[in-house]
Amino acid sequence: MADIAFVKPALPRHGALVLLVPEGGEGGSLHAAAATATDGRLPKALEAAGFKGRKGQSAVLWAPGGGLSKIVALGLGKPEEVTPEALENLGGTAWPLVAAEREAVVAAEALAPGLAARFGSGLKLRSYRFGKYRTKEKEEDKPKAERIAIATSDAAKAKAEFAPLSAIADGVFLARDLVSEPPNVLFPAEMAERCKTLEKLGVEVEVLGPKEMKKLGFGALLGVAQGSAQEPRVVVMKWLGASKAARGKKASARPLCFVGKGVTFDTGGISIKPAGGMEEMKFDMAGAGTVIGLMAALAGRRAKADVIGLVGLVENMPSGTAQRPGDVVTSYSGQTIEVINTDAEGRLVLADVLWYAQEKYDPRFMVDLATLTGAIIIALGHEHAGLFTNDDGLAAKLEAAGKATGEGLWRMPLGDAYDKQIKSDIADMKNVGGRPGGSITAAQFIQRFVNGKPWAHLDIAGTAWAYKDTPITPKGASAFGVRLLDRLVADQYEG
Repeated sequence: MADIAFVKPALPRHGALVLLVPEGGEGGSLHAAAATATDGRLPKALEAAGFKGRKGQSAVLWAPGGGLSKIVALGLGKPEEVTPEALENLGGTAWPLVAAEREAVVAAEALAPGLAARFGSGLKLRSYRFGKYRTKEKEEDKPKAERIAIATSDAAKAKAEFAPLSAIADGVFLARDLVSEPPNVLFPAEMAERCKTLEKLGVEVEVLGPKEMKKLGFGALLGVAQGSAQEPRVVVMKWLGASKAARGKKASARPLCFVGKGVTFDTGGISIKPAGGMEEMKFDMAGAGTVIGLMAALAGRRAKADVIGLVGLVENMPSGTAQRPGDVVTSYSGQTIEVINTDAEGRLVLADVLWYAQEKYDPRFMVDLATLTGAIIIALGHEHAGLFTNDDGLAAKLEAAGKATGEGLWRMPLGDAYDKQIKSDIADMKNVGGRPGGSITAAQFIQRFVNGKPWAHLDIAGTAWAYKDTPITPKGASAFGVRLLDRLVADQYEG
């Protein structure tokens, strides 16, 4: 990742110059300086390229003169289109156009400092790259950018505005790293160790092993784990930002709670999945990855909120010790579950962790994230995550945060008719309700373990992995939910 700096406007002597041009206008003093440095050829070249400054439009001029290797023109659009979200996306659009240059200057002197900071955030988010296992990559295929300077009229203020955005991006990068790792490297114990790295940010981290979970009675989670040689873990992460801000006084509000499904590899167990595409099941821990990234983001920007993050980490494997279809397990809540399908394992993990969270921490609300069902992909594709909740107010807050960050949620129904589908003949419930409404019956199952607390379930099976590049997310692990939930906390529960 290149260093992103905020500087006073000055025309670079080499490298790339990025011009941010409003529709029908010019990009400020550096635009004029670039036109002079290129002997007046810049306006004519942009006109010849059909560049008019429309929102998201781009044009690249190679070897334009004046010592520059290239000039990149990016369209801001009409004044009403110049929003923080649009600038963040534009920053992401800029990254692949400057990544091959060692240095670049962005002419953002016409932007308010906050907008310049959002452009920098987009640059950083789009620059993510998981390349640790590539050993024979050609030099020309690697990004070369070392420094990108964003020229603005108030560099100090832009830098200050960028700092929390950079911390959020760091949390996104951590989540993307975790989800990208292969399953032979990232198994439950290793993932728990990586959670401990958050301690340097001030996060309190507690790890529960098999002995502690057996003593507590986590029968649903342990049933999933019993087929694997890799032992399970539950990790509790605490960021007590409101308590710290109270300077020794007890924080008045109860904590917020986020819970993530962390199946580090999911074969389906005895109900084994088809071989085609099974390698993607390394990211069945994306819900946990998001919670870990969120905790890093909140701590990194010193959020003034008390937040508890919990992740249940298991590997779901078929073996002589694996859970069988037809088994009955007793959850931490005391409720019994008939396991009809061992590939419906994530809800079993969440059942124990959610009950533990509400019982131990009495949170204001709980939000769980899980790559839970293929059914949600059939319903919503890869454009929205499914939102299920027992609280209309929490739903509205989550939807608003999703719109603000571009991480869209679509509310799905819950109801007694769906709940009846998971009625068991021999236990309190069964873990699947058949094909109709599969994502809904999964949520109905989870709701039985929230004990009436305000709760939301985000089914991110369709959004946890990006199958193509988008402005601020390169193809691969998306870290969906980190920015959304950080915005929820910042907008609704701080201050």
